[in-house]
Amino acid sequence: MSGGDHGHIPVMADRIIDLLTPAVTRLSSTGEGAVVVDATLGAGGHSELLLSTFSGLTVIGIDRDGAARKAAADRLAPFGPRASVNAGRYDELDRVLADPAGRDDGVTAVDGVLFDLGVSSMQLDQRNRGFAYSVDAPLDMRMNPDDPITAADVLNTYDHGDLARVLADYGEERFAGRIASAVVAARRTQPFTTSGPLVDLLYATIPAATRRTGGHPAKRTFQALRIEVNGELDSLRAALPAALDATAVGGRVVVMSYQSLEDRIVKREFAQRCRSSSPAGLPVELPGTAPRFTLVTRGAEQATDDEIEANPRSAPARVRAIERIAPDGAEGGVR
Repeated sequence: MSGGDHGHIPVMADRIIDLLTPAVTRLSSTGEGAVVVDATLGAGGHSELLLSTFSGLTVIGIDRDGAARKAAADRLAPFGPRASVNAGRYDELDRVLADPAGRDDGVTAVDGVLFDLGVSSMQLDQRNRGFAYSVDAPLDMRMNPDDPITAADVLNTYDHGDLARVLADYGEERFAGRIASAVVAARRTQPFTTSGPLVDLLYATIPAATRRTGGHPAKRTFQALRIEVNGELDSLRAALPAALDATAVGGRVVVMSYQSLEDRIVKREFAQRCRSSSPAGLPVELPGTAPRFTLVTRGAEQATDDEIEANPRSAPARVRAIERIAPDGAEGGVR
């Protein structure tokens, strides 16, 4: 595992390698001819590890964040054409595979897809991005700085009902209505521009008993704002089917999530793909209705105590993996 000069250790790196190895080495122990999509490239830590482990592997990286892509391109430059860095969100996987950077032809099927969801370590550490509530910074939170809506826009323009809905649905915040009322009242005097006044408002609004036992009072609100600004859950709902459909027989999709909303979406999609479509109660399975996928992980796996001690950002990670065991006929994902 390497953080190199790029500063960040990829989360659950050894386990990610273990989960993808059977898919990458199906045809060659070096991964020759295999293709893995790193759908959340970030600074390229997981891609670097995959390319270092499998000398024949090709990795197609996707990220919406220009700063992340530049860092990843620098990090992966030693691997030459085996690594490509592509602009886009992970729900644009189909578009990227049709025309990946550095290739003259498109990719019709892949051997692995990796999603490392949520905000990246690099984004958290860049104060001007506004993702962290521990410092007073502009309320931006855009993963793609070219996107039109910031967290400040949400706080300053959403009406009470929409703001409460965002906090409740995306932050699972018990006091969503109370916080929305406080925000609407405060912005009449002074619009929100930086995170400090918002954190102060949350301390003042959330009851003291909850603050003592529920973690940092800003955690849920900041999560909700970030998800709303970046459309994260809608992107995930669209990206998972695209990734599964693009996966070759024997290939795997591995997803690492950091909060329950993401993990529930992954769990539901994986369960559906592993279910027979035969009507319940039949003595035999009808032809063509057998599941095309099987679960690799049973439940969501978590980081070990040793890894959490070495890399505290791995503590909330939940990993699920699925493998394609049969083709969809003419729908792709077959080699």
